[in-house]
Amino acid sequence: MTTSSTTLVLNAIREGLLLVLLLSAPPLIASMLVGFLVGLFQAATQIQDQTLAFVPKLVVVMVVLVAMGPVLGSTLVRFTQAMLLAIPSLASLPSLR
Repeated sequence: MTTSSTTLVLNAIREGLLLVLLLSAPPLIASMLVGFLVGLFQAATQIQDQTLAFVPKLVVVMVVLVAMGPVLGSTLVRFTQAMLLAIPSLASLPSLR
C-alpha cells in the first residue's frame, strides 16, 4: 500500500470509530443517568427489585433513540455515502491494481 492509500484507509477507520462513539453516546449517557438515579432511589428506599432498574433504562433508551433517530440516522447515511464515494478513488491507486 502506498502512503496515500494507507492515509485514506486510516482516516476512514478513524472516522468510523468516531462515528460509533457519537452514535452510541446519547443512549448510553441517558441510560447511565437513569441507572444512577434509580440506584440512588433504591438505596434511599431500600427497594432491591431488579426490574426497577431495567425498565426505566429501557424506556429512556427507546425515547432517546426515537428522539435522536433522524439526527443519528442522517449522520450514518452521510458517512456511508462518503465511504461509498471513496471506493473509486481507492481503486484508482496504483498499489491496488
